[in-house]
Amino acid sequence: MTQEKQDTAVNPLEGFLRMERIPHIWCPGCGIGTVVTSFAEALKKEQLDLDKVAVVSGIGCTGRVAGYVKLDSFHTTHGRAIPFATGLKLANPEMKVVVFSGDGDISGIGGNHFIHAARRNMDITVICVNNFNYAMTGGQVAPTTPMEANTSTSPYGNFEYSFSLPTLAEAAGATYIARWTALHFRRVTKSIREALNHKGFSFVEVITPCVTLYARRNRLGDGLNLLRYYYDKSEIVHNADTRTLDITYQGKLVVGKFVQKEKPTFLDAMNTHLGNVLGDDYQLYGRLNDDRD
Repeated sequence: MTQEKQDTAVNPLEGFLRMERIPHIWCPGCGIGTVVTSFAEALKKEQLDLDKVAVVSGIGCTGRVAGYVKLDSFHTTHGRAIPFATGLKLANPEMKVVVFSGDGDISGIGGNHFIHAARRNMDITVICVNNFNYAMTGGQVAPTTPMEANTSTSPYGNFEYSFSLPTLAEAAGATYIARWTALHFRRVTKSIREALNHKGFSFVEVITPCVTLYARRNRLGDGLNLLRYYYDKSEIVHNADTRTLDITYQGKLVVGKFVQKEKPTFLDAMNTHLGNVLGDDYQLYGRLNDDRD
């Protein structure tokens, strides 16, 4: 859709969403739709060439995002969104590649891929909607479920230590890290814009606990009341030490932009290394993509 058509559309985000698939399947009060709106707003404000933006997702509630955005999008198998996105980026470095998935998909079954993509500083953006459980499959304990929280597989309270995803991301090597709640709408939009423009592995976590399963089991209210609960308990601390960002059960939630630094990306490091090793011969590799046309 051209910029002119976008400006005259009934819905200003029509150019970024597959309106024929609306209404979506997410539960009333779920924050995933709000995060998708922030993402669409970010794309609109950046005025990116949408033919050069791709979204990759895995399995789960957030994984359904790939079906609603009007972009080249790929719904991959559980936990495999990041390696798929890695291949896409390496095959076409000009693409803006965005992984849009949930905490279970990214830090559970896909956790190993997450840490190695961060370690390599792959030039992709990862948006993780953290709903504190495996929501689509019944509300089981996930790697991010706070200790003491009630889930379908921890009816007497979770006793496992949970991941702090910003801590994990920085320890692994991510070069842009931010965390917000779904109700920090403008801040989520701003962070996604920054992540899209950042060169390297960028990670944006958005806290939006599952309204149907997690909220009911832990008696946190419903709909907007649930989202407001975490918004009100949040404290903005930019540049906070990521080692202090654990999410405690019903406790204070630290949000903000924690990390933004420059570091050679995987492709930068590869090109520099091969250029040093192969010298002039490396130009043959550099021309391969041009010859494919």
